[in-house]
Amino acid sequence: MNLEGKIALVTGASRGIGRAIAELLVERGATVIGTATSESGAAAISEYLGENGKGLALNVTDVESIEATLKTINDEFGAIDILVNNAGITRDNLLMRMKDDEWNDIINTNLTPIYRMSKAVLRGMMKKRAGRIINVGSVVGTMGNAGQTNYAAAKAGVIGFTKSMAREVASRGVTVNTVAPGFIETDMTKALNDDQRA
Repeated sequence: MNLEGKIALVTGASRGIGRAIAELLVERGATVIGTATSESGAAAISEYLGENGKGLALNVTDVESIEATLKTINDEFGAIDILVNNAGITRDNLLMRMKDDEWNDIINTNLTPIYRMSKAVLRGMMKKRAGRIINVGSVVGTMGNAGQTNYAAAKAGVIGFTKSMAREVASRGVTVNTVAPGFIETDMTKALNDDQRA
């Protein structure tokens, strides 16, 4: 698949799955903008993307940060053709011990930004009658996992959101899909205990 001339935005591209996706998109010819939570992470993304893209700092939980980042991308590169909603975190704990902050952090990072980012790029994609939105889910969203009620709820929400959005925009040339990887060894998953890895 040749993606020459396409502009792709990958959230959470500093490591793991996000970095692998960004590198593959570059390999296929796309100009890739990858995001990280910090300026140093953004600089590292710029370094590995080289002339094929740029890293930007983005707080996916902050509406103003999202708006500013999307404006920067539009001004520097043009309209986004491909959006990969990959940014995510874990705050694992058994439900009986889970604090409200652990629940809210997951929903506010792993689910709500997918709504905000998708909505923000959708109008331009519909106008062009072309666009691709890929949301990174998890098998935990379909199967559940002890100690991850918050994460499972968010990822199940991603799946439901994606299916509904796909039905809304299919006739406008925009596709919306979820990929739901199983366990993958990344910096984020290194903190999980053996039971959670199973």
